[in-house]
Amino acid sequence: MFESSPDLSVNTVAEIVRVALAPVFLLSGIGAFLNVLASRLSRIVDRSRQIEPMLLASRGDEHDRWVADLKVLDRRMSLINWAAGLSVTSAVLTCLVVVLLFAANLIRTHLGTEIAWLFMASMLAIGGGFSIFLIETMVAARAVRVRSELLQHRAEDS
Repeated sequence: MFESSPDLSVNTVAEIVRVALAPVFLLSGIGAFLNVLASRLSRIVDRSRQIEPMLLASRGDEHDRWVADLKVLDRRMSLINWAAGLSVTSAVLTCLVVVLLFAANLIRTHLGTEIAWLFMASMLAIGGGFSIFLIETMVAARAVRVRSELLQHRAEDS
């Protein structure tokens, strides 16, 4: 049913490993990026948990402000989740690239086109993840600005 796999020389395996090393380093970078995303998501969740009791105890303008803050945090969580999903997709595609690099040599077949398409898809996915991360950081930066009414009170006190 299956042909026995060809004996690969140490040099052949070493060459495959050398070629597969770049995608493996890419996986390391994606892992570091996922760590950043997880840290940001954790801080967003912590902040939303802090706001919830204040929201329930508030009325009027203060209540509206807490609702607006929660909406921004919810948007940021959604963006982080999308960025993480695309990053994990990129990592899985990169793993497939490495597997196919080895498989192509083991079964002595030409999978260059498939490997190239998978790698391009991986790059598009991580690029999408980075782009969504950029949007999330811009949303966060806008949300952090000091409210103008607080600045006006500060100026009147001086």
